[in-house]
Amino acid sequence: MKNFKQLISSLILAITFVGNVIAQDNTKTNLWKIEGDSIKTSYLFGTIHLLPKKDFKIADKVKKAFDACDKVALEIDMADTGFSAEVMKHSFLKEGEELKSYLDDDEYVVLDNYLKEKTGVGMANYNKFKPFMLMSVIMTSALGEQLASYEMTFMQMTKEASKDMEGLETFKDQVKVFDAKPYDEQLDTLVEMIEDPEKNTETYKTLLDLYLAEDVDGMYNYMDEFMEGDIEAMKLFLDDRNNKWIPKFAEYSKDKSVFYAVGGGHLGGDQGVINLLKKAGYTVTPVTE
Repeated sequence: MKNFKQLISSLILAITFVGNVIAQDNTKTNLWKIEGDSIKTSYLFGTIHLLPKKDFKIADKVKKAFDACDKVALEIDMADTGFSAEVMKHSFLKEGEELKSYLDDDEYVVLDNYLKEKTGVGMANYNKFKPFMLMSVIMTSALGEQLASYEMTFMQMTKEASKDMEGLETFKDQVKVFDAKPYDEQLDTLVEMIEDPEKNTETYKTLLDLYLAEDVDGMYNYMDEFMEGDIEAMKLFLDDRNNKWIPKFAEYSKDKSVFYAVGGGHLGGDQGVINLLKKAGYTVTPVTE
C-alpha cells in the first residue's frame, strides 16, 4: 500500500515515470509527429486530464495537428453511444457489497465529513460505488477551483469538425487496473489524501509545472524519484497499457491520419508510447512550433 497513494495521483494527473530504466533524451514538447511507410502521418499529444481553467490552452501547433487529421483517438471513446451504459455497468460494487465494509469507523467518519463539506452529500450516496469513483470526486474537489479537461475539449472539437473518434481501450479495461488493487487499500489511500492535503497540493503543483513546461523527461524524472521505483505498479498502470495501445496506432492510422491524445504520463520512459512507437519502426519526431 506504500506507493498506492502516489500511484493514484500519478494516474489521475497522467504524469508518470517508469522504474529502473534510463530516461529518454526527449525534446521539451507534448506534441509528436508519427510517420511510417504503412500509416498516414499522425500526431500524438500528451494531456493532463484535469488542470485549472486559468492554465488551460490549446497551442497553435496542437490546433494545426488536430485540423490536419481525419480522426481522433483518446484513451477511451467517451462519445460512443454505449459509453454511459458501460460506466454504469462497471462502476458499482457487487450486489450486497458496500464501501463501508472496507472501512473502520474512524475512516468512514473522515470520508463522510469530507464529502459533506465538499459536495453536500455524505458516504451514504457513494456506498455502492467502487473506490475509484469516490477517488475521482475527492481528487476533483481537492483541486478547489474551476477545472478544464483536454479530453472533453477534444471531444467537442471532434463533434464540431464531424471527425470520427476511436478509443485505445475501454472503460472496462481501465476499471480492471483499479480492481487489481484491494479495495481496503484504495480507501486507506483516500483517507490519507484527505488527512494530508498540503502534500497532495505540492505534488500536483510540481507535476502541473512540468506539464506546462512540456518537459516529458522532467515529468519522468520527478515521478521516478517520487514513486520510489514501484515497478510492479507502474507495469500494471502504464507499461502494460502502453504496449497494448501500439497495435492500435497501426490499425487506426492505416488509412486515415489520426490525432492521438493520451495522458502525458504515458509518453516518457523506455516503455512509454514515444519509445514503443520507435521500436515498432515508426519515425516519431517532436513538434515544437
